[in-house]
Order: sequence, then C-alpha cells, then structure tokens
Amino acid sequence: MPTFPHGPTATDEHAPSAVAATTAARAAADTSPSEFASDASGPPTAQPITAPDTPRRARRSRRSRTPSRPGNGPARAGGGAVGIGGDAGAPLRVAIYLRIFTDELHQPFSLEAQELKLTAYVTSQDNWELACPAFVDQASGATTERPALQRALNAARAGRFDVLLVYRVDRLSRSIRGLSDILAQLDDTGVAFRSATEPFDTATPAGRMMVQMLAVFAEFERATIIDRVINGMERKAARGQWCGGYRPHGYDLDRATGFMAPLPDEAAVAQRIFRLYTRERIGTRAVANTLTADGHRTKSGKPWSGAAVLTVLRNRVYLGEVFYRDQWHHADPHHPPLISAELFDEAEQVLIARGDDHTHRTSARSRFPLAGLIFCARCGKRYQGTTARGSRYTYRHYTCFTRQRYGTSSCPAERLPAEQVESGVVESLLATLARTDLIDAALEGAHDEAQAERAAHVAELGAVETDIAKAEASIDRYLTAFENGTMPEATCAPHVEALSRKAGELRGRRDGLALLIDETPTATKPTRAHL
Repeated sequence: MPTFPHGPTATDEHAPSAVAATTAARAAADTSPSEFASDASGPPTAQPITAPDTPRRARRSRRSRTPSRPGNGPARAGGGAVGIGGDAGAPLRVAIYLRIFTDELHQPFSLEAQELKLTAYVTSQDNWELACPAFVDQASGATTERPALQRALNAARAGRFDVLLVYRVDRLSRSIRGLSDILAQLDDTGVAFRSATEPFDTATPAGRMMVQMLAVFAEFERATIIDRVINGMERKAARGQWCGGYRPHGYDLDRATGFMAPLPDEAAVAQRIFRLYTRERIGTRAVANTLTADGHRTKSGKPWSGAAVLTVLRNRVYLGEVFYRDQWHHADPHHPPLISAELFDEAEQVLIARGDDHTHRTSARSRFPLAGLIFCARCGKRYQGTTARGSRYTYRHYTCFTRQRYGTSSCPAERLPAEQVESGVVESLLATLARTDLIDAALEGAHDEAQAERAAHVAELGAVETDIAKAEASIDRYLTAFENGTMPEATCAPHVEALSRKAGELRGRRDGLALLIDETPTATKPTRAHL
C-alpha cells in the first residue's frame, strides 16, 4: 500500500505512492515510531500515512500501461509497481471535494478559500497532480445524496483519480453513518481519502478510529448548532416576532422590531377575502375570480386562485399569532391583527361545512390514474383530476391546471371526460402491445445505438492511447536532452510538467472509456426471448 506524507514538509523519502506494493505497506506499518519522530530540539517530522490498497485490476493495468524508464528507481518487492513520489513512477492523481451549506451570497469566500488551500496543498506535495476539476456541492452535510459527491464517487469507481482530498472531514459528511458509507465506497474502489488539515490514516485501526472521532465531533457540532437555532427561534416566536418564511398577504417585515407590519393595500384585500367568504357566502374560486377581475394580484404577482384564497382563510397570522414548529404563538405585544377572532372562527366553520378544509379531504389520485400525465396543448400545463356533482351523479373530468386555478380567461382548454380518456388510453396500449414488430424494432434500435456508442468509445480510446504515447515520448525526449546537458533545467521543467499534467488527464479519460466499453453489451442482437 502506498505511503502518504502529511503536510508540505514531507521529504522524498516518504513521498506518496498510488500503486505501492502490499509488502512495502506492511514494512511501513511495522516501522518503529522512533524512525519518524523528531528529537527534542527540532520540529516534528510528519508521520507517513498509508493509503488503501489499489485494486488488483487497477494495479495490473497501470503496470502494463506505464512505460519504465531507466533511473526511475527500483521496483518494489513482490513485483508491485514502483512508488509514486519524487521521480518514481506516474504522478498521483488527486481530486478535491468542496462543500458549503448555504449559497455563496451568504458565504462569498468559503468555496474559493477551500479550493485555493487544497490546490496549494496538492502543489506542495511531490509528484501530485489534479486529475479533474473540483467537485463542488452547496448542500447540507447531513445527507450523502449530493450531486457532486455522487459524481465524485462514480469517478472513483471509473478509476479517474487515486486520492480524494477535502479541507476538513466535516466537508465530506457531518454524520457518522454517512462518512462510514463514503469511506467504504472509496476503499472498495482503491481510492485513498485525505484531509488537508487533519492527519489520519484510514488504512490502520488507529486512523479509522480518528476518522470516526472526527465524524462524531462534526455530528455533535451540527446537532448543537441546530439545537441553539431552534431554541433561539422558539424564544423569538414566543415574543411575537416573525421567524422567517413566506410573508403572508397583507404584511411585511419590520426589520427594526422583528414584528410583522400591515401593508394598507394588501391588508384591505385580505379583509375583503374574509368578508366575501363569510358574509356573501361565495366560494373560494369565485372570490379569486372577483379579486383578479378587480386587478388584484398575489405577492408573487400572479392572479388569485382558489388555493391562494384558502391559504389566507386558514392563516392565523391575521389574528396576531406567529407559527413555529407546529405551534401557534400568541404573544403580548404582537403584530396588529387584521381580522377579529369572531370573523376568523366564522370562516373556519364555513370551510368545514363546505368541505374546503383539507383535513377533511381524501386523496383523489387513485380515481384519476392519468392525472399529471396529460399536457395542455394551449398553455403546456398538466391536466389534473376534477369532479362535478349533478343532481344524481358525480362526473369525473381531466382539467387543465391553469383553467382550474385561474379560470377560462387564462386558458380556455376544454375539460376531458375521464371515462372516455382512460378507455382510449387503455385501448391504445393494448393495440401497441399486440404489435410485436414494434418491440422487435425497439430492441434492434437500442442495440444499434449501443453498438454505435461502443464503436465511438473504441475509436476515442485508440486516439487517447496515441496521445498518451506521444506525451510520454515527448517527456522522454526532454529528459534525455536534460540528462545529456543539451537543455537547461529552466527550459526542460515547464515542458515536462505540462506534458505530465496532460498525460494524467488522458489516463483518466482512458480509464473512463475502458469502463464504458466494458459495460456496453456485446454485438449479439437481443430478441424477445431475452425479455
């Protein structure tokens, strides 16, 4: 297993290696701690950190693909690849992972600071190189379902890098279970894990214990922050101050006091909604149409809908209360109420009597199997299931979302009888399934498409192999000229560095293409018997 130095002060004696042999790792693990310890007067020397084993297949492929060159150092015992560090073997390919919880507007320098420090860390290590662009997430560390993290794990499985580097362990995960799962996946792919600010070795029992302890502290820190925020918000709600979220129609936040302040124009609309619903006894959709016809709009600038009216009618914020964590708080003092308690209670009774209260509704999804699957040809919105009650029967329809919410003035699309639409869809599906030629054509088309992609990958793999050979040949020529004294180091070094970086990127692409080719089906055409 390869040995990793911790920190930029490591010497070539302990330089990192991506493909060191197992026997060398065991020898390093058995080395006495005194060999790496400093004396009493000098600065401490960094302890070597052992990376996980590189998979046997990856070691074999690298040994066969990396040409040997005289002067690269002796091979490891047991036939392993030469160590990577200093002038031994291919460079160690490193990928960096960055994460912040909020957006860059609230943390304007966090991502940039992480990337700069990690890039400097990679540059300070002998024979390390960045194998790909940084993987960046703006999400909570409590879950592992993050897009960039999943891309990094997929790239690790494809063999695109040898080490995943983070600034701190809590950037990778803030839960013990999540961190253990990520490290297990990296171990399975033979990829090492490193933190630029925390020394540990995930290949030893002591190192794994350190990682688990860091994860415990990260999870404890997250839970403590959440607990403090919740306690603070509960105290804020108990004092009658607004705790954040979408501001109800009729109010705006007074940042000086933290209380909600009435907006005269919007407050009059909210009061009118309660009067129309309780005094004139018109439905929520009729109230919405009345407000829209009079030129009123919601806070988002959209026409009023029945759902928006229901949101106003059910919101106790108009009584001067504040909601937080499933509880309404009525403090003294509080923001000015817009509706009296009697009027609000009357509206609630009407809601229950008419069945507009969502707590008394049942799900209608099962009655409309095509809801959300039909699109309106006029406005592009989805059709939803609706019912209309007659004197004796209840009629089911599929209605455009825009028409249902904002009325026919916004979308004049006709309502579709549910029974006719569902019968037509079933008959069409049966007719399609009865046509076996369509299945054969689909299988043949999928096979041809897969083979075309495979041929393109094979062609690209050949071109990448040629480019790798050219880059390595150029490196050999520059090094030969430097060794013969015909080219100074100042001229040779930049060219060798640029070519090495290019060769590393090409090797990553080569490994990815090889994986895609292996996953592509063979040239045998599938038939219906394979289904």
